[in-house]
Amino acid sequence: MTTVQAVETFDSLDPATDEVLGTYPVHTAEQVEAAVARAREAARWWEQLGFAGRAQRLASWRGIIARRLPELCEVVRRENGKPAGDAQLEIVLAIEHLAWAAKHARKILGPQRRSPGLLLSNQAATVEYHPLGVVGVIGPWNYPVYTPLGSVSYALAAGNAVVFKPSEYTPGIGTWLADTFAEAVPEHPVLQVITGFGATGAALANSGVDKIAFTGSATTGKKVMAAAAETLTPVVIEAGGKDPLLVDADADVEAAADATVWGAFSNAGQTCTGVERVYVHERVYDDFVARVVEKTKRVDAGTQYGPMTMPSQLEVVRRHIADALARGGRALVGGKDAVGDRFVRPTVLVDVPEDSAAVREETFGPTVTIAKVADMDEAVEKANDSVYGLGSTVFSKRRGMELARRLRTGQTAINAPLSFAGIASLPFGGLGDSGFGRIHGPEGLREFARPKAIARQRFTAPVALTSFTRTAKTDALVGKLIGKLHGKQRDKH
Repeated sequence: MTTVQAVETFDSLDPATDEVLGTYPVHTAEQVEAAVARAREAARWWEQLGFAGRAQRLASWRGIIARRLPELCEVVRRENGKPAGDAQLEIVLAIEHLAWAAKHARKILGPQRRSPGLLLSNQAATVEYHPLGVVGVIGPWNYPVYTPLGSVSYALAAGNAVVFKPSEYTPGIGTWLADTFAEAVPEHPVLQVITGFGATGAALANSGVDKIAFTGSATTGKKVMAAAAETLTPVVIEAGGKDPLLVDADADVEAAADATVWGAFSNAGQTCTGVERVYVHERVYDDFVARVVEKTKRVDAGTQYGPMTMPSQLEVVRRHIADALARGGRALVGGKDAVGDRFVRPTVLVDVPEDSAAVREETFGPTVTIAKVADMDEAVEKANDSVYGLGSTVFSKRRGMELARRLRTGQTAINAPLSFAGIASLPFGGLGDSGFGRIHGPEGLREFARPKAIARQRFTAPVALTSFTRTAKTDALVGKLIGKLHGKQRDKH
């Protein structure tokens, strides 16, 4: 079994209808500790399989997911609320990351030679990466397959066992993933699922796992860090964002408008790297806004994106829209009546003050603010004026790379929306209130491994440096050598 038993239970609901989809256990701290203990045993077996053995089993799991793609899409559609096409896109990207992690783990984490330097040239220097042991993953509900597998896949490929707590809004998806993994790897509970609420996540954070990978809000991330601090458990935090999109004067305005509409409203705006703020050069502002408005009016809430998965988020969206309008902002589409009982109609806001909630706080709903700027220097300054620093997007034909490098975010897409998230070789993560650490890519594999440095003497050194037999003559020789090698450097300032 991949799911630990408990007495207290809770229901998973269809966010569009409140239909009960399944009933799941609320795991206690004692049950979480028991799962971690089982994972310790499984981790030893999993590590001993080596890179090739793990890659083979991860490939089997990947094959099961791919063959049963329609089944998982339906589970995601019902429990998360997103359209089937969006669910499929999310799962396909997750499969790509799983494949990349398994294929590249040996190259990234295997033994690597390093230069020993001149003074210790008789040494052979290597570094290799060993599994941490047991990794705890606390996943979100907005991308309940892609996001947690961005940690789970890389942790497993690095040789760790995983105890995974899915969001209380999507326990069925997490259970499906763990059950299919058990089909591919039936020998030991290498991937286990625990379900419940915040207390279950806190129990995982201070259960003695070797690392916690958390995705969620900055507020909850700080609570996870506090819990993990009790056992000095390291964490990687992928928290929220308030991602900007910049439109330069020479941009492809049509493409920028299309990217803005999709980036802001897909998944009902419930995307940590979704487009929430747009800064547009004054020369193309009117044209851009007109195109965004026209495209937004064609977006249909309920068919092209689903309901708000977390009911409490409705009030956040309502408050941000009301605050923007009360402070002089204008709604060109949507507005004060956009928030319904379950769905939020897409809302385009302009003339919103930069210190308003709609600009400063993460909305996590289908709204976007658009501001006119005199030049891209102003756009960069305003984009960077945020406590968040997750993702960003730039539309510019000539200055794309320059502007991307100036943005204070963990990743930037140029002339395409959110493309960095689909490239498995690129690291993903933020700074500031968006968290720290990286998943995906080589950095993601190393996030779930510990570096081991090894120095091996190949032959006895002609000059003894690390011995009480070292003489004054040796010290003088070393000093003279260093002077010749490095003493010629001069301060040129």
